[in-house]
Amino acid sequence: MFFYDVHKRIRIVLLVVSFLFLLIVLRVFYLQVIEYKELKNLAENLWSRNLPVGADRGLILDRNGKIIASNETTAGLVLIPNQIVNKEEVTKMLSEILEVSYEEMHKHVSKKTSIERVHPEGRGLSYEIADKIDSYNYDGVYLVKESKRYYPYGNVLSHVIGYVGIDNQGLSGLELLYDDVLTGENGSIKYFSDGKGKKLELSEIYESPQNGMNITLTIDLDLQLTLENELNNAMNKYNAEGAIGIVMNPKTGEIYAMSSKPDFNPINYQNYSAEVINRNLAIWSNFEPGSTFKIVTLASAINEGKVNIFEETYFDTGSINVSGTHLHCWKTKGHGAQTFLEVVENSCNPGFVVLGQRVGKEKLFEYIDKLGFGSKTGIDLNGESTGIIFDLEKVGPLEHATTSFGQGVSVTALQQVVAVSAIVNNGNMYKPYVVKSVNEPETNLLIEENMPTLTKENIITKETSGTVRYALESVVANGSGRNAYIEGYRIGGKTGTAQKVGSDGRYMVGNYVLSFIGFMPADDPEVVIYIAVDGAHNTVQYGGTVSAPIANNVLKTAIEIFDLKSSEEGIPREYLYYEQKYVTVPDVIGMTKKEAIKTLYGFNVEYSGSGETVIEQNPKGNSKAKENSTVKILLN
Repeated sequence: MFFYDVHKRIRIVLLVVSFLFLLIVLRVFYLQVIEYKELKNLAENLWSRNLPVGADRGLILDRNGKIIASNETTAGLVLIPNQIVNKEEVTKMLSEILEVSYEEMHKHVSKKTSIERVHPEGRGLSYEIADKIDSYNYDGVYLVKESKRYYPYGNVLSHVIGYVGIDNQGLSGLELLYDDVLTGENGSIKYFSDGKGKKLELSEIYESPQNGMNITLTIDLDLQLTLENELNNAMNKYNAEGAIGIVMNPKTGEIYAMSSKPDFNPINYQNYSAEVINRNLAIWSNFEPGSTFKIVTLASAINEGKVNIFEETYFDTGSINVSGTHLHCWKTKGHGAQTFLEVVENSCNPGFVVLGQRVGKEKLFEYIDKLGFGSKTGIDLNGESTGIIFDLEKVGPLEHATTSFGQGVSVTALQQVVAVSAIVNNGNMYKPYVVKSVNEPETNLLIEENMPTLTKENIITKETSGTVRYALESVVANGSGRNAYIEGYRIGGKTGTAQKVGSDGRYMVGNYVLSFIGFMPADDPEVVIYIAVDGAHNTVQYGGTVSAPIANNVLKTAIEIFDLKSSEEGIPREYLYYEQKYVTVPDVIGMTKKEAIKTLYGFNVEYSGSGETVIEQNPKGNSKAKENSTVKILLN
């Protein structure tokens, strides 16, 4: 019995020991096989250190692949305080090279931390400064790759692009709105150190950074440069307070160019006021549109069948009485008898008051709402305003009348572009956008693409759209917009001269927003343009005088870029006595010298060659040239 108990106890002990041994084996297996990677990483983290390697931010490109925002490779200063042997010597060297105080640099060198990034003094260092620091070869002093945003065109498109902070984070514009797309993932250089921070003689591990995605814009850089140049010239010429320019495709909503003045250089955004860098006036600024808003009244009246602009007439005495208030025309004595087409050409305020009255208050404001005034357009930019439109319940006869010619309401430049685009595009409205696509940086593989978005259809009929386009083409050919006219091309448009409202709520004397909104070709618009100059000085205060010529020059560039064809089917221009007349140059190739000179009567003819037959001419036949200009012919 005794021996039986002993054997039983031994078996129990062996069983327990075996079980414990099995548990140990399983635990070792679990730690060595299953948990190996995690434990290895935890161990490495105790004695490894990472030096950051900055990733490049994604590029911003125009619609043709031209770079608008890129990156520069710079160096960043990183210290490992425990590895720095002579702290005083290192502090003195760094303070002298970086031009900071000894005390400030000593704080970095002596800081009780494993890795100290010298910020901001040691960020974005040039190659020259980095080489000076590197030449001393001090332990614990490291220079790591950083990426700094670079804008090759300076101020161009600054309000749209925005700017980034010292850590390459987007702070404004597209840089902020698409920050998560543009931002890459930093890499690192991993090294190993002992418990005191001393570097061990082990191989370093390099983890490469992953660059951010590229974004491609709807912007055409060449057209943008022309717009910027024209607005800069206007700012200087007229000592203006500000200027706005927008070019858009009415059939898609693509923004081809957008500029607001004053602008800024994103690289040095700290040198500008918050008002300048954070306000894209093209989408933020609310102002009375003036006569460009008359397009809305015109389209409403035609669409409601309230006027036949070709047959009905209006006699303008220079003012119209509305509820005891005389609303004046810009022409003091009035235009006299005129068709409503001439009312549009002459931008006659009383005539538009009559059109507004015919449409009616409720119906006019219904069209204003349908055309997007009083609400955001939805463009993919931050900081857009809604504008200010009268509450219909508070609109009396006077407010109704002034709204008819663009006074008393406040709108943004972009709202006007979108509304007029819908009117000239057969009543179809598209949401404006500036980002065309997101692309992978290495292969340019398409990741995401924005497509045209039709937001409203049939706001007006196709027939109404055609009539409005004809009327506005007549404005450019023979009316107030004649300075936007380009010989051989069909252009429609409307000028605006809006008196500004001061802080006291009263209209300012001699201070206007001078504008022009236009489109081409007038029969099938591919481009809509808006130009506004705020507070121009030392000039005649008319949109046709200041803004229309700017639009003219920008549209000439658009003709070349988009290969817009000339046409002889437009409204003939009636030249004024002081205007330079353009005429068609006859085609004389193949004629004899005598026949050519006779055919080119009215031109100055210069010829070269000794033959009798014309084989070449300049300008070419059937092109437009100034009357009495020179035509050169080459004889065989």
